[in-house]
Amino acid sequence: MDIRLTHHHGLGNEFLVVDTRQVVEGVSLERMSIDWVSAAIAWCNSNGGRGADGLLLLDGSGPDMTMRLINADGSPAEMSGNGIRCLVQAGFMAESSEFPVVNVVTDAGLRIVHLVESLDDHSLMLSVSMGLVSPLDEPEHWERLECNPDRPVRHLSLGNPHSVVGVDDIDAVDLCDLGERVPHINLEIVSPGPEPDAITMRVHERGVGLTQACGTGACAAAEAALTWGLVAQSADAVTVHMPGGDAVVHINRDTTEATLTGPAVFTGEVMVTL
Repeated sequence: MDIRLTHHHGLGNEFLVVDTRQVVEGVSLERMSIDWVSAAIAWCNSNGGRGADGLLLLDGSGPDMTMRLINADGSPAEMSGNGIRCLVQAGFMAESSEFPVVNVVTDAGLRIVHLVESLDDHSLMLSVSMGLVSPLDEPEHWERLECNPDRPVRHLSLGNPHSVVGVDDIDAVDLCDLGERVPHINLEIVSPGPEPDAITMRVHERGVGLTQACGTGACAAAEAALTWGLVAQSADAVTVHMPGGDAVVHINRDTTEATLTGPAVFTGEVMVTL
C-alpha cells in the first residue's frame, strides 16, 4: 500500500507530514489500523527513509486541524513550534486554500496559528500562539550534567519539558554529550546577542538529538533570557538565532504567554509503502 507524505522544514527542523484523511485503496488512512510509531522510525531514518526529525499526523477540516507528533525514535512529543507550522502548511496544500487563522488541537492543548504572509510558492511565514511558558521542577538526573552552580538555569514547559542553560560560548559546548546525559528533556544552551534584543541558541531535542532549530525551545530560551537580563525587559520581541535560522519570540511579561513567528518550507512529496 503506497501512501503520500509531504516533507517540510521550519528553520531546518525537518518533518514528514501524512494527511490521515487521504484515501488509499478506497479507505481513508484514519480508518486503518496503522502502526504509526514503527512508520515514523522507518521513514525518519535518513539511512533507510526520507529523513526527518519527526512524523506529523494531520487530521481535521478547513481551518480546524489536529496534530499528533511522533519523534524520529518513535517516542511521542506533545508539541512542536516548528512542526505545527509545517503541519498547517501541509493542511493548506491538502485543502488547496490558505486560511488567515487556524485552530490546531495538539497533545499540549489548542494552539492558534496565524498566516503572516506567503513568501513564495513553497514558503509561508506563520505566527503561533504557543501558550504559557511555565516553570518546571528540576528534571530527574539533572546532576548528570555537572553544571557549574554559577550557570543560570531555567526549567520550563510549553506543554513539553525544557531546560535552558546560559553559557559564554555555545560553540564551545559538547551539546551532544550533555543532551545524551538527560535524554528525557529538551536541552537548550544560550548566549546573549549579538544584537541587544537577540540570543543565540543550540538545542538537543528529546527523541531526536541535535537539531537545527526548536520552536518551543526558542520560546523557553527567550523567557529565560528576559528573566536573566540577557535581553532588556523593554524589548518588543526576542530574536533567537539558531543553526537553521532565526525565529522571533514575543513573551507577554504579564502572563508569560509566548508567540512564535517563523517560516514553514515545503521541500517535496514522498511516496512510501506500508
